[in-house]
Amino acid sequence: MGADMERFGVRTATGRAALEALLADPAGAVIASDFDGTLSPIVADPAAAYIHPDAPAVLAGLARTVAGVVIVTGRPAAQAIELGRPPGGEVGLADVPGLVVLGQYGVERWEDGQVTAPPPPPGLDRVRAALPGLAAGFPGARIEDKGRALALHTRGCADPQGALQALADPVAKLAAETGLHVEPGRMVLELRPPGMDKGVALSAFLAERGARSVLFAGDDLGDLAAFDAVHRGPVPGVAVCSGSAEVTALRDKADIVVDGPAGVVGLLRALAAALAAR
Repeated sequence: MGADMERFGVRTATGRAALEALLADPAGAVIASDFDGTLSPIVADPAAAYIHPDAPAVLAGLARTVAGVVIVTGRPAAQAIELGRPPGGEVGLADVPGLVVLGQYGVERWEDGQVTAPPPPPGLDRVRAALPGLAAGFPGARIEDKGRALALHTRGCADPQGALQALADPVAKLAAETGLHVEPGRMVLELRPPGMDKGVALSAFLAERGARSVLFAGDDLGDLAAFDAVHRGPVPGVAVCSGSAEVTALRDKADIVVDGPAGVVGLLRALAAALAAR
């Protein structure tokens, strides 16, 4: 078992104990992950952020062994499925047995090819009308309409971080006026319905599946709630940080830190191999 811990790069005692529990009882384990920055790279155009080419096959292999595989993402669930098949790839997320995608921080659920979700929040139309005026002062800023949320991206600006900071207050004011929540991320401010986050969504899924252990991988501020759910929940949990230079807040809370999506896929592949060898 010690060799396994070295192979996985576990750096905390609680993480080692949780991973040992997962390896000993895979039928009770849930493998959970964010999408952008964790299974797919962060790119200038989020519509081109296709999943790492090896990720679907690795997740499919794990799905045949564990209690459940779930993607918890800020994206619309159907969009994650579309980007979950890399160009020219033979296997996509839709091919992962029993996969569930909890989109828009858990507001949406994709399962067996169907998406279920409540109607969009009423304040969203006002946000949709107001955001172009805010973005106009920052050339290169781009608005992403997710249907039940809107995101203002500054990655295309000459000074992405400066634009993000300058927009933070007016976006927060707009959110307060419309009853929405601001979710900050990697060069993005998202306005979305309150009352749901990745921690709430993940905890509900674990209870639904009767999970006895969980591994969650994420990279951005929105994943901190899921990290808290992993560490404070009733079952042993491993929090994995998909490391980047843009966001460092997750590193201190992670049991395992890997290098971006390639590192996440490598870790999941090693996990699948360890389970297959048992």
